[in-house]
Amino acid sequence: MTIGRTIRTEVEAGLREHGTSLRHLSALGHLSREPGLSYSELGRRAGVTAQSMQATLRQLEELGAVDRRTLPGRGRTADLVVTPAGRELIDIGQRTMLEVETKVLELLDDEQRQTLTALLFPVLLGNQKPAGT
Repeated sequence: MTIGRTIRTEVEAGLREHGTSLRHLSALGHLSREPGLSYSELGRRAGVTAQSMQATLRQLEELGAVDRRTLPGRGRTADLVVTPAGRELIDIGQRTMLEVETKVLELLDDEQRQTLTALLFPVLLGNQKPAGT
């Protein structure tokens, strides 16, 4: 299993304890930054179909994390907003990811952490491509 898959599995397991998933957090994150996005646009941003995003948003509505301010209906644009419960799920997700990140970084010694930071920091800032790309 790759490190990325391992981290994703650990994060998903932590989120599952709170009745949520990375897919839910992705939708909540996008909606919190840009309320009113369409299902299609949310799906594109999350890398899933509009139908899959509709199912995700229905689940979020059931959790009380998203509030629909328009009547549901075929062909209608849904006005969806993140509720306080949704913001709490976002916070839980961020804490869960930080916990997993901390566990992974604890496996490295100081020199390895410094090297990893030196390699990733410029990439994350968009200043440099990773080596070999």
